[in-house]
Amino acid sequence: MEKKLGFGCMRLPMKNGDVDYDEFNKMIDYYIDQGFNYFDTAHGYLGGKSEIAIRECLSKRYPRESFILTNKLTKPYFNTQEEIKVFFEQQLEWCGVEYFDYYLMHAQDRNTYPHFQKTNAYEECLKLKKEGKIKHLGISFHDSSQMLEQILTEHPEVEIVQIQFNYADYESSSVQSRKVYEVCRKFNKPILVMEPVKGGGLVNLPEDGKKLIDDLNGSLSYASYAIRFAASFDGMYKVLSGMSSFEQLKDNVDYMKDFKPLNDNEMKAVLEIGEILRNIGGIPCTACRYCIEGCPMKILIPDLFSCLNSKKQFKDWNAGYYYNVYTTNGHGKASDCIKCGKCEKICPQHLEIRELLTKVSEAFE
Repeated sequence: MEKKLGFGCMRLPMKNGDVDYDEFNKMIDYYIDQGFNYFDTAHGYLGGKSEIAIRECLSKRYPRESFILTNKLTKPYFNTQEEIKVFFEQQLEWCGVEYFDYYLMHAQDRNTYPHFQKTNAYEECLKLKKEGKIKHLGISFHDSSQMLEQILTEHPEVEIVQIQFNYADYESSSVQSRKVYEVCRKFNKPILVMEPVKGGGLVNLPEDGKKLIDDLNGSLSYASYAIRFAASFDGMYKVLSGMSSFEQLKDNVDYMKDFKPLNDNEMKAVLEIGEILRNIGGIPCTACRYCIEGCPMKILIPDLFSCLNSKKQFKDWNAGYYYNVYTTNGHGKASDCIKCGKCEKICPQHLEIRELLTKVSEAFE
């Protein structure tokens, strides 16, 4: 059976500001010895140190055909079509390989996608695929389901999609894990999962959340339920975990070695926890979206509220990313609110939206 746990190399073991190669070697050896072989990196991870660590600890120590390696093309590192191949060849050198199994157009959203279109990035990477330097072309994605549908319609050559997917974001109006997943299934694209534990946030659960898992009478870690949740859905090729210690790696490997999907009771429990998390100290917005239609500043109010909830509950680094996504292309920032009150008159939850938007602005601007 195909092993579903992928080794995300954004959060590696560190020592004195550098990757701890001894610890990373130990982790890689155990991971591969247990039958796993998928590694994911990008040039921006650890300021470029992730790719070099891949070369020193993986590529130099294992035959190339024994592991699967994914890398990414990221917007800050190219301005023209001509620069793409130059950067790509550097990435091969940094990682110490002659090809990438998967190469992803990184962080596609309504802001970055036009840059990739303007520079013919998809077309350029297809050329690299024809040269045998890329085995499979894909995207990593942070935006709405509608945006994903647009990209996959315009680029049917995309073979795989990496999405943020976890039980806390499953019904999130900003991340839209469920809706984005459903678009991937509609287009029959295999899925790579990032942030299954929401940056570690689904390890530090509130007491009522812990109780729901403890009552399942299992001995598994809280992280295990988050990773198994993501892996339980059809079409999931790999679930990435950013592992920064041997203990984290061993925990993940132990329950994913002979992976068992969540049973009905476990699935019910984690979805209840997701609901609990969405309601903890956050804005009780149900994302009915009535408020958006009459907003003269075109502020995506429910999405911005969801970003604030995520930031408060999980200290989520991605919350700011999504805030930027939902405040561009003609959509106003929270601070653009002119206090007209149209949104409050139509809100079924009777939220004090104008005051809440001030709090959103303070958090993100």
